[in-house]
Amino acid sequence: MRILVTGGGGFLGQALCRGLVERGHEVTSFNRGHYPELDVLGVRQLRGDLADRDAVIAACAGMDAVLHNAAKAGAWGSYDSYHRANVMGTGHVLAGCREHFVPKLVHTSSPSVTHRATHPVEGGTADTVPYGEDLKAPYAATKLIAEKIVLAANDDTLATVALRPRLIWGPGDNQLVPRLAERARAGRLRFVGDGLNRIDTTYIDNAAQAHFDALDHLEVGAACAGRAYFISNGEPMAVRDIVNGLLRASGAPEVQGTIPFRVAYAVGAACEALWPLLRLGGEPPMTRFLAEQLSTTHWYDMAPATRDFGYVPRVSIAKGLERLAASQGGAAITS
Repeated sequence: MRILVTGGGGFLGQALCRGLVERGHEVTSFNRGHYPELDVLGVRQLRGDLADRDAVIAACAGMDAVLHNAAKAGAWGSYDSYHRANVMGTGHVLAGCREHFVPKLVHTSSPSVTHRATHPVEGGTADTVPYGEDLKAPYAATKLIAEKIVLAANDDTLATVALRPRLIWGPGDNQLVPRLAERARAGRLRFVGDGLNRIDTTYIDNAAQAHFDALDHLEVGAACAGRAYFISNGEPMAVRDIVNGLLRASGAPEVQGTIPFRVAYAVGAACEALWPLLRLGGEPPMTRFLAEQLSTTHWYDMAPATRDFGYVPRVSIAKGLERLAASQGGAAITS
């Protein structure tokens, strides 16, 4: 198959490209930059921006499927910047699929589209957990819109599915694990609340595997067409356990300190007000959305993904931590 991966240069994107090449597919990546790692894989690269409608539509030409993984992520930035990438960009991908008769679209969404303040989720599925309301983070708000338009586009000519992987980590991660390690080493990392709230995470190979499984099963009228699915390792753990496991695997000091939710939420609100006012650079250390996410139980049921496209996590958290530690030149210490 000829497959377009948007955002193929990112952490998940490179795992998708690598796995697709290994499976014998002809892979093209649509990126904002150029990535030598993709050259090594033999991936054809097209440079462009998701907000450029003509470029995105042209990239879809001749494709048998699209894995739409590119998005503006992060916890901070203007709503317009997120909307251009995540909503307009997704609309452009859909337009490209229509114009060039691409029959399959696997969309990388996010569990944050269901965020509801401090409302816990225990064993939820896309059928039982409603979309969020009054989302304070532009990332979550725009990903919600994007997911809705992707699922609404499913019809008798284009089969679509949305996957919501939760907190992806593993070797090659340049976001989650490095940030945790940096803050831990600087003594600036605390758990919001007691850190005993349970959350799901997803090892990188499992996140990619879910996309491959969905792609293999996706077709017009398939059980997964027009539906959304939570994706994770299916091993919910206390925040403090998974965070300290990642820190140990990275050779960073463990964290025991806590901060009450109300204090973290107030700090987040203050940061949101001060950052633009003082024109501070980078992301604030806390936001209201982040305080809610870090203090609340969120774990999901993988049964629908297993039932509809055969997704079963193949790499356990324990094995993933060993691989992460090995990539860092050390060994994971399990508690």
